[in-house]
Amino acid sequence: MSDGDRSSPPLIDRQIWIDGEYFPWENATVHVLAHSHQRGSLIFDYMSVHETSRGPAVFRMPEHVDRLLQSAELVGLPLRCDAATIRAAILETVRRNPGARAVKVSAYLASVEVDVVPLDDHVTVAIAAYDPKTDVNAHKPTQPTRPATLKLWIEKTVRNRRKDIVPPQAKVAANYASPMWAKWSARRRGYDEILLVDERGCVAEGPTTNVFLVDSAGTLLTPAEDEVLLGITRLSILEIARSEGIPVKETRVEPDDLFGAAEVFLTGTTAGVWPVASVDDRPVGVPPPGPVARRLGERFRRITAGEDPEFASWLTPLDPS
Repeated sequence: MSDGDRSSPPLIDRQIWIDGEYFPWENATVHVLAHSHQRGSLIFDYMSVHETSRGPAVFRMPEHVDRLLQSAELVGLPLRCDAATIRAAILETVRRNPGARAVKVSAYLASVEVDVVPLDDHVTVAIAAYDPKTDVNAHKPTQPTRPATLKLWIEKTVRNRRKDIVPPQAKVAANYASPMWAKWSARRRGYDEILLVDERGCVAEGPTTNVFLVDSAGTLLTPAEDEVLLGITRLSILEIARSEGIPVKETRVEPDDLFGAAEVFLTGTTAGVWPVASVDDRPVGVPPPGPVARRLGERFRRITAGEDPEFASWLTPLDPS
């Protein structure tokens, strides 16, 4: 398709917050030569919005904002917008965008730059509240489908964890380039998702998910914090499991541990609790979803719907009254 054949993007009635002002969706743009576009220095965080009896509420917003600030610190981005300002802007942006199901906060160097270290170090913050299904996916030529259970591939390329490389705990655009290539390759071979390995060859995480398994003794296992993105859903599932009396352990996970597990599932903001049917074409555990995944997934659903008083504080309603 030539540039002249490209149709105009659909008009979407959304307002995006950028450095304290609101802009229509189609006007929320950045120059193609902007530093963060060319160098991959954009950081972001992504959170979900849920309908509850008290109206729309954002799931674990303080934790997401804190992680955004941690990402800025890890990559040295001089973000001058504080947590209170970002939290208030998130809530107001959701109010201005009825029907939003997700919030994406981005912080980036919008200045056109030549050097790796920008002369203009102003960090722009943008907040979009929208419904990915209707505002984004509905306008794609091919509609994505989500399988009920996953067919996984373990990416065999060992990740380099040199000390001068950005750590996995930072949600920075540059960290997603290698997983994108690996997942693209796996999808062409018929797999739904991949699991990345760390520098020791141990299981780390998916490109946008964390992995859990249940061993033969009923203990819930997940890779330790030092090798993975600190997923908010991951944290939530660990806390829910403890509340349910399920023993949990953060530990090194070998690929063979997956094949001997009673259950395997992934977690993430978009994924929720997502059962795994096979890894490297080998069935794993009981037919998914297993009892632990089902139990945790149902509790997680009740929490996000505002139906669980024990974890009511995880939801920030737009109307605090």
